[in-house]
Amino acid sequence: MTSIAGVDEAGRGSVIGPLVVAGVLVDEGGLKALQRLGVKDSKLLTPERRRELSGKIKEVALRYAYSELSPAQIDRVVLHGVKYRRLNYLEMVAMARIIEELRPSKAIVDPCDVSPERCVREIQAMLPFKVEVLSERHADRIYPVVSAASILAKVRRDERISELRKRYGDLGSGYPSDPRTIRFLESLLKGGGECPPFVRVSWATVRRLRSLRQK
Repeated sequence: MTSIAGVDEAGRGSVIGPLVVAGVLVDEGGLKALQRLGVKDSKLLTPERRRELSGKIKEVALRYAYSELSPAQIDRVVLHGVKYRRLNYLEMVAMARIIEELRPSKAIVDPCDVSPERCVREIQAMLPFKVEVLSERHADRIYPVVSAASILAKVRRDERISELRKRYGDLGSGYPSDPRTIRFLESLLKGGGECPPFVRVSWATVRRLRSLRQK
C-alpha cells in the first residue's frame, strides 16, 4: 500500500517554548479525507478550528508523530554549532526522526533550509532506508498532508505554551513580535535576573533586552 507523510513545524521563530515538528501518515483514502476536511496551513486557521481539525486528522491518519526541540537544544546549536549544523540541521534531524518512525513510501516536507535540495539530501542521508522525499516551499499551503502536519504541530505547541502560561503568567504567544512576550521577558530580566529554561537565550531578542538592562 502506498503511503505518504507530511512533515512541518511550529514555533521556529519563537523566543519562548519548544519548536515542534509533526508528521502525519495517510494512504490514498486518508488523503481524500483530509481534502474533504478542508485542512489548510495552520496559520490561516483560528485556534478553535485547529483544535477541532487536530482530532479529526488523528482519526484519519494511519499514524502521526511528534518531535519537540527544547530551548536548550536550540540554544546549544545556535551558540556553538558549526556552519550548516545549526538550527536548520537540528530541524532536519527532527524531520528525519519522524519520517523514520512513520516509514512512508513518500514524504513531503516544508523546507527549513534556503536550499530545498540540500534539505532533501540531508534528510535522506540520515534515514536507514530509502524513501522519496519532496521538499517544497509553502508545502503546508499546497499539500493537504503537510497542512495536516502543520495543524498538529501548531496545536501541540499551543498546548505547551498554555502549560507555561498557567505556571508563569501571561507570557503571550512566545514570539518576539508579541508585546506581551516582550513585557514578560523584560520582567524576567529586571535586576539582572536569569532566564528560565523555557526561554531561548540565544535569540537576539533576549540579548538585546539584556544589553538594555546593563546600560
